[in-house]
Amino acid sequence: MNEKALQYINDYIVLRTEISELSAKLSTLHKDKMACKKGCSSCCMNFQVLPVEYFSMLNELKENPPKEFRELDSDHDDCNFLIDDTCQMYEARSIICRTHGLPLLFMNQEGDAWELSACPLNFKKFDDFHTENTYPQDTYNSKLFLINREFIKNYQDEKFGEFDMISLNRLIEDLRK
Repeated sequence: MNEKALQYINDYIVLRTEISELSAKLSTLHKDKMACKKGCSSCCMNFQVLPVEYFSMLNELKENPPKEFRELDSDHDDCNFLIDDTCQMYEARSIICRTHGLPLLFMNQEGDAWELSACPLNFKKFDDFHTENTYPQDTYNSKLFLINREFIKNYQDEKFGEFDMISLNRLIEDLRK
C-alpha cells in the first residue's frame, strides 16, 4: 500500500479513536440502561464497511491475527470473528461494532427531523435524549465518508467507488494472502 493511502488509514484510526472515546463516555453515562456486556452478541453480524475501514482492520489483523475464526463466505449473515459470543478481533473492530447499543441520533431520510435509534435490550423507553447523551451518527459517518473518499483515490491495489462496501467476512480470505 502506498504512503498516501496509509496516511488516510492513519486519519481513520484517529477518527476511530475519537469515536471509541465518545462510545466509552456514553456507555458510562448510560451504564444503568445498557445490557451490552461481554457475551452479548445480539447485534453482531457480517457487516459491510468502507474500504478505508476494511484495510485498516486487515492491517491490524495481519499484525495481530485472531486466535480463532470461522470460515463463512462473504455473503453469510454471521461474522467469522464471533466465537462463543466473543469478538475475536475486538481491538480492530469496525466503527459500527464500537457504537452498537448506544443511543444513535441521526437525521431522517427526508432531512427534516432528528431520529433516535437504540438497542431495545438497552433502552426500554426513549426519554430525555439530546445531543449531549447520544452518539451523533451523521457527524461521524460524514467524517468517515470523507476520509474514505481520499483513501480510495490513492489506494492502487484495487478500485472502489465512493459508495462501495466490503464484507467483514472477506478478511479471512485476505489474511491468507
